[in-house]
Amino acid sequence: MSDPSEILYRLDASAPRRVFATGVLAALTGLLLWLSLAAQADPIWRVVLIAIAVAAAFAARSLWVATAYAILLTEEGLVQSDGRLIASYDQIGSVDRGMFALKPSNGFLINLTEARPFGWAPGLWWRWGKRVGVGGVTRAGSAKAMADLLALRIEARG
Repeated sequence: MSDPSEILYRLDASAPRRVFATGVLAALTGLLLWLSLAAQADPIWRVVLIAIAVAAAFAARSLWVATAYAILLTEEGLVQSDGRLIASYDQIGSVDRGMFALKPSNGFLINLTEARPFGWAPGLWWRWGKRVGVGGVTRAGSAKAMADLLALRIEARG
C-alpha cells in the first residue's frame, strides 16, 4: 500500500476570489461602522450595528486565514493542508455534484455514512452531521476534478 501522506490532488482557494470575498466582508464592516456613527439613530441600534460590524470583521479575518490552507486528497481521505481530517475514505458514502445539491459555490457535496462533529473553514469546506460541502472560493474546474477523482475512488472501493 502506498504512503498515506501521498497527495493525490490539491484544491486551493483562487487568489482573486479569496481577495474579493474578504474585501466584500471588509467593506461590509466599514459600511456598518460608518452607518452606526453617521446615522441619527437610537443608541440601541448603534450598538446592534457595531456588533454586526464586529461579526463581519471576524468573518473576514476567518475567511482570510482559512483560505490560506488547501484541501488535499490523500490515501486516507480529505485532509486540510494543516493536517485536519475532513473525512476519511471509510466514512464517505457518495459524492454529489448535482445542480440541486445543497453545496458550496464551485464545489461538491460529500455524503458520509456516519455523522461527524461540526467543522468549518470559511470559503473552503464545512461539515454538518452526515454532509460535507467542499468549495466556495475554489476554482470550479479544480473542484470538479477532485470530486470526479474522489467519486472514482469511492466507486472502486466497492
